[in-house]
Amino acid sequence: MSENQAERLAIIAGHGTLDAAYPPFILATAAAAMDMEAAIFFTFYGLEILKKGKADKLKVAPIANPAMPMPVPNIIGMLPGMTGMATMMMNSWMSKAHVAKLSELMEAALEMDVRLIACQMTMDVMGIKREDLIDGIEIGGAATFLEYASNNAVVMTF
Repeated sequence: MSENQAERLAIIAGHGTLDAAYPPFILATAAAAMDMEAAIFFTFYGLEILKKGKADKLKVAPIANPAMPMPVPNIIGMLPGMTGMATMMMNSWMSKAHVAKLSELMEAALEMDVRLIACQMTMDVMGIKREDLIDGIEIGGAATFLEYASNNAVVMTF
């Protein structure tokens, strides 16, 4: 790595939807493969990603998502079953593109020593206990993430 390149990737994951969960893991594992350190800090709804058995059950909401390839008017997006259809559609795209399931990306991230940090304050606020979350993660506060991110890191948020 050259002198001017960042040595770390620091990502904040604040959303627990399928479409927001993939980018942090794709970027973190790519960074690790490039010999960069990587950490993802999960806060607020991002903690849903770390809940046991939840990764492959996350949903995509079609409401108020104008970037959907087939825009769905909000009135239709609110109909029962539309979130399930949007989720099925995204899972199908990922499968056809041979993208690993989110749970597989999470396992790869842990194997590559990507730090997965659950926000302690958010856990307290939302009543989430350590035993609710997958194994292999850290629990830390904002200071834990800021200390990591402040040392020659590229910082992103999702």
